[in-house]
Amino acid sequence: MKILISADIEGVAGVYHHEQVRPGNPEYERARRLMAAEASAAVAGAFDGGATEVYVNDSHGGFRNMPPDLLDERAQVIQGKPRYLGMVAGVELGIDGVCLLGYHSRAQGRGILAHTINSFAFARVCVNGQELGEAGLYGALAGAYDAPVIMGSGDDVFIDENRSLFPHAVFVQTKRATGQLSGISLSPTRSCAAIRDGVQQAVKAQAGTMAGSRPTPLRLDAPMRITVQTQTPAQADLFCQWPTLTRTDGDALAFDAADIETAIRMLNSLSAMSSMLR
Repeated sequence: MKILISADIEGVAGVYHHEQVRPGNPEYERARRLMAAEASAAVAGAFDGGATEVYVNDSHGGFRNMPPDLLDERAQVIQGKPRYLGMVAGVELGIDGVCLLGYHSRAQGRGILAHTINSFAFARVCVNGQELGEAGLYGALAGAYDAPVIMGSGDDVFIDENRSLFPHAVFVQTKRATGQLSGISLSPTRSCAAIRDGVQQAVKAQAGTMAGSRPTPLRLDAPMRITVQTQTPAQADLFCQWPTLTRTDGDALAFDAADIETAIRMLNSLSAMSSMLR
């Protein structure tokens, strides 16, 4: 059984502030090690549950956060960008289950460090009228490759937002949000223990060795209409230089996509474009 762990940082226990998630800050150096510890716990849980291969996708920012020497040596690590499948790169390898580790709530949500793909660029992303965050978007991309989300970890707002999308997944709450930059967290040791147990449970269930319903892949209807609210009209000005995008309001645009992979590749291209306005 092949398992993919998509590891973000904002949902990691003990992470609350932008300085912890941006390279160049002393706090980031500590946070990236907390991220690696949770990823290693997830790897151990996957093997405990019967996985034969485990891939860890470094899914935050520049996709090269976790020092590889701090990860469980049994893992195969996916790092670096750009890559077409972004936060679930590796899902094309015949993955049986995906774990969304250290994830966060969507833009404009009330969770810790909430955003969708790019906090500078996007205020809201909807697919066929349904607002989604990174978990929903990339969970659907994994579903397009027939891989279900079997586990997720992060704060309580992330879990509340995504439980209906992944009703049979195992969720592990690492902290409780009390604001965008504040919360109440488990200790790193307790968080890693809970993650290891949660991943083990999820992998065993997916393998059919435990009672209960097995998760099924998330699939969204295609073709699809993508609507985006930008953080400022200047970003909509920039993005709508792309001829296939339609301006729908001062800070809003829309485009059509044949499938979720096309949609995410377009969103990631717009995210990259936004850097010229910084």
